[in-house]
Amino acid sequence: MSMKQTIISKLTKEFQPTHLKVHDESELHRGHAGYREGGNSHFRVQIAAPSLEGKLRVAQHRAIMNCLSEELKQEIHALAIEVEPNT
Repeated sequence: MSMKQTIISKLTKEFQPTHLKVHDESELHRGHAGYREGGNSHFRVQIAAPSLEGKLRVAQHRAIMNCLSEELKQEIHALAIEVEPNT
Protein backbone atom coordinates (compact mmCIF):
# COMPACT_ATOMS: atom_id res chain seq x y z
CA MET A 1 0.00 0.00 0.00
CA SER A 2 1.32 3.48 -0.86
CA MET A 3 1.91 6.03 1.89
CA LYS A 4 -0.98 8.10 0.51
CA GLN A 5 -3.30 5.11 0.84
CA THR A 6 -1.98 4.41 4.35
CA ILE A 7 -2.74 8.00 5.38
CA ILE A 8 -6.24 7.83 3.89
CA SER A 9 -6.94 4.49 5.56
CA LYS A 10 -5.72 5.54 9.01
CA LEU A 11 -7.45 8.94 9.00
CA THR A 12 -10.70 7.41 7.73
CA LYS A 13 -10.66 4.77 10.44
CA GLU A 14 -9.82 7.25 13.21
CA PHE A 15 -11.98 10.25 12.26
CA GLN A 16 -14.71 9.06 9.83
CA PRO A 17 -14.28 12.28 7.83
CA THR A 18 -17.01 13.86 5.73
CA HIS A 19 -14.25 15.20 3.46
CA LEU A 20 -10.70 13.92 3.04
CA LYS A 21 -8.08 14.67 0.41
CA VAL A 22 -4.45 13.67 0.65
CA HIS A 23 -1.92 15.18 -1.75
CA ASP A 24 1.61 13.88 -2.21
CA GLU A 25 3.55 17.14 -2.63
CA SER A 26 6.97 15.51 -2.62
CA GLU A 27 7.90 16.69 -6.12
CA LEU A 28 7.41 20.30 -4.99
CA HIS A 29 10.30 19.71 -2.57
CA ARG A 30 12.81 18.18 -4.97
CA GLY A 31 16.27 19.22 -3.82
CA HIS A 32 15.08 20.17 -0.33
CA ALA A 33 15.65 18.40 2.96
CA GLY A 34 13.80 15.14 3.33
CA TYR A 35 13.06 14.69 -0.37
CA ARG A 36 13.27 11.10 -1.58
CA GLU A 37 13.18 9.93 -5.17
CA GLY A 38 9.77 8.48 -5.87
CA GLY A 39 7.85 10.71 -3.46
CA ASN A 40 6.08 9.60 -0.31
CA SER A 41 7.88 12.19 1.83
CA HIS A 42 5.80 15.41 1.82
CA PHE A 43 2.01 15.40 2.17
CA ARG A 44 -0.90 17.81 2.51
CA VAL A 45 -4.07 16.61 4.24
CA GLN A 46 -7.40 18.38 3.86
CA ILE A 47 -9.94 16.95 6.27
CA ALA A 48 -13.37 17.71 7.70
CA ALA A 49 -14.69 15.48 10.48
CA PRO A 50 -17.28 15.92 13.24
CA SER A 51 -14.80 14.68 15.85
CA LEU A 52 -12.42 17.55 15.05
CA GLU A 53 -15.03 20.30 15.25
CA GLY A 54 -14.94 22.59 18.24
CA LYS A 55 -11.33 21.74 19.06
CA LEU A 56 -8.56 24.29 19.02
CA ARG A 57 -6.40 24.12 15.91
CA VAL A 58 -3.44 22.79 17.88
CA ALA A 59 -5.62 19.98 19.28
CA GLN A 60 -6.88 19.12 15.78
CA HIS A 61 -3.35 18.94 14.42
CA ARG A 62 -2.13 16.96 17.42
CA ALA A 63 -4.91 14.38 16.95
CA ILE A 64 -4.03 13.91 13.28
CA MET A 65 -0.31 13.70 14.01
CA ASN A 66 -0.93 11.16 16.79
CA CYS A 67 -2.93 9.06 14.35
CA LEU A 68 -0.01 9.10 11.91
CA SER A 69 2.76 8.96 14.51
CA GLU A 70 4.47 5.83 13.17
CA GLU A 71 4.50 7.16 9.62
CA LEU A 72 5.87 10.51 10.81
CA LYS A 73 8.69 8.73 12.65
CA GLN A 74 9.68 6.57 9.70
CA GLU A 75 8.44 7.74 6.30
CA ILE A 76 6.83 11.17 6.25
CA HIS A 77 9.21 14.13 6.34
CA ALA A 78 6.56 16.88 6.22
CA LEU A 79 2.81 16.98 6.79
CA ALA A 80 0.69 20.06 6.09
CA ILE A 81 -2.74 19.87 7.73
CA GLU A 82 -5.84 21.82 6.73
CA VAL A 83 -8.87 21.15 8.93
CA GLU A 84 -11.98 22.35 7.16
CA PRO A 85 -15.44 23.05 8.58
CA ASN A 86 -17.61 19.96 8.65
CA THR A 87 -20.42 20.25 6.11
